[in-house]
Amino acid sequence: MTTQTISSDPLAAETPVSDGAHDRAQGWVRVWDPLVRVFHWSLVAAFATAYIVEDDLLGVHVWAGYLVLALIAVRLVWGFIGTRHARFTDFVRGPRAVFGYVGDALRFNAKRYLGHNPAGGAMVIALLLLVTATGISGMALYGAQELSGPLAPLMAGLPGFWGEALEEAHEVLANLTLVFIVAHVAGVLFSSLSHHENLIRSMFTGLKRRD
Repeated sequence: MTTQTISSDPLAAETPVSDGAHDRAQGWVRVWDPLVRVFHWSLVAAFATAYIVEDDLLGVHVWAGYLVLALIAVRLVWGFIGTRHARFTDFVRGPRAVFGYVGDALRFNAKRYLGHNPAGGAMVIALLLLVTATGISGMALYGAQELSGPLAPLMAGLPGFWGEALEEAHEVLANLTLVFIVAHVAGVLFSSLSHHENLIRSMFTGLKRRD
């Protein structure tokens, strides 16, 4: 007579199954695909690098900026053809839905979403726009002051005040982006506490609790 040992670990599988089947069996669902996760953390690293080194390491700053814009371009395409929760149609909502969600969240009565909630979706769009504007203004500044980069032909010959204006705009946009990043992190922590789940970990693993 044989006996069967049952693990006390709720995440342990009793029989070998595929990763996807195991996740579903244990109440987890894959929400964030690998491209979304790689994009997210690569963008964090690239923006942080560009922001920290500034002009002290101009070459590193410039190439980090190029990487940021390349990542944004890939994410925009993936937002239309990617997996369910990566698509803009899954998380872009109107102002009424966004402010309604924020009000519910402040009352600790917000609905839980597998993908981005309406406020999170609005933050994603805001950050994409801000990071893009920061990168493009940086390219324009690089072309005006250093006569280098893709926009150099367009910026050549412009009056000197253009360089000063672009430098100011680039700095303001970078700092505003940082403010939104801090707000984004605060929102993630708030949602994690409200719904008793680790949203930061899910952006590493791709997994979220099904219900």
